[in-house]
Amino acid sequence: MPATLRCLPLSFSIFCVIMIQMAKTTFVFAGGGTGGHIYPGLAVADELRTLAKEHNEEISIVWLGNSGGMDRELVEKSGSVDLFYGIPSGKLRRNISLKNFFDLFKIAAGVFVSLFRLMRIKPAVLFSKGGFVSVTPCMAARILGIPVYTHECDFTPGLATKINSRFASKILVSYEATKNYLPAAKRANAVVTGNPVRPVFYASDAENGRRFVFGETRLEKPVLLVMGGSLGAHQINQLVQENLDWLCEHFEVVHQTGRADEAMTKIQHEGYHPYAFIYKEMCDVISAADVVVSRAGANAIWECAVLAKPMVLIPLCGSGTRGDQVDNAKYFVEQSAALMLLGEEADGVHVRDALTKMENAEYRATCSEACKKMTAGKRPALEIAKIIYDGVKK
Repeated sequence: MPATLRCLPLSFSIFCVIMIQMAKTTFVFAGGGTGGHIYPGLAVADELRTLAKEHNEEISIVWLGNSGGMDRELVEKSGSVDLFYGIPSGKLRRNISLKNFFDLFKIAAGVFVSLFRLMRIKPAVLFSKGGFVSVTPCMAARILGIPVYTHECDFTPGLATKINSRFASKILVSYEATKNYLPAAKRANAVVTGNPVRPVFYASDAENGRRFVFGETRLEKPVLLVMGGSLGAHQINQLVQENLDWLCEHFEVVHQTGRADEAMTKIQHEGYHPYAFIYKEMCDVISAADVVVSRAGANAIWECAVLAKPMVLIPLCGSGTRGDQVDNAKYFVEQSAALMLLGEEADGVHVRDALTKMENAEYRATCSEACKKMTAGKRPALEIAKIIYDGVKK
């Protein structure tokens, strides 16, 4: 309670606190399921809060995410959001499955809970960062007349974005070509912003990253960072394990295994530094890396691009995915910022060939320059925050 209210009668003080809270502009963010839907949203939340402070305004940010899974942990741990509410979420599947029938009930529950939350919160706007959980809040916001802004990180929009775009006042996309994948009637509402990256990445410190992993050890080999997204990537982890001797001969290997393959953190090998998950230090660790091997999730590759890191991308592909990571990776390859190992090429021989190419400092510099050209002068999270903030203030 503010100090100036402590001397007032309790009932009146509580009334004043409630009125102060009501005077704040509230922004609701919706999204989740993976870090790729959460971290970019948190980046926008951070920039939005900074923007409000510059205008001497206090705001409140509430996040609607999955009631299960990692959403609550990642959002609350960030410190970027005031409140997190879990809502039921049914998965949107493109294939015929009995699960689709049962998930209809989860979707209906999600709409009901979203309506209840939004009616209580009374936000000025709802910003969707995608994922199945974002669909029902967008539906509920449209019913209640709350403006909806939605952002798509990937080169091609996912099913959730395609649905959410029907309810959105503005559709924010990372690539100019993404507009062509939207319904013709919605393209006029699309704005190219780039992919939001958390503010900490613009202030990363490679020296801190080296100290975090290596202490004061003097390094003789380039640093290779291997990561598979917030959930890990078993395929990439197997490639590391099968080629560990070669990798450690040529690189200092920093490996985020993901929690599913956490057992790999027990492996002891000279030059191998495994972690189940790296959180707040990740921006500094990426900054310290000379080369990154990664999936091609939009969040991870744009964070690496902001830090001008050469990449070997192994996109998730096959029948279990809509191909968004392949499209993301192809774009980066076309810009000369990365190499890609697709499908059957993602084997030990091709991994070693790609990394042998990356051992060449001149080739790495070429990739780094390409990344700099892609991200130069751009701060997408800030641009998105301005669009949302200005939209509310009109």
